[in-house]
Amino acid sequence: MAEKGSSGMGVLGVLQIIFIVLKLLNLISWSWPIVLIPLWISLGMFFIAILFYILLECFDGWQRK
Repeated sequence: MAEKGSSGMGVLGVLQIIFIVLKLLNLISWSWPIVLIPLWISLGMFFIAILFYILLECFDGWQRK
């Protein structure tokens, strides 16, 4: 039986592919920064998670002193 888990691509990934395909087929006239909004959202969430991790590590180190 296969294990349940992440398939590797979420909603933002699928949306990004759809937007790029629509742009390349000239079905939408949006600018590229607009087409890439799902990418910007993913990167923003990644950097917020990294910042949160760094702040937790700093706070934990400060409490040990």
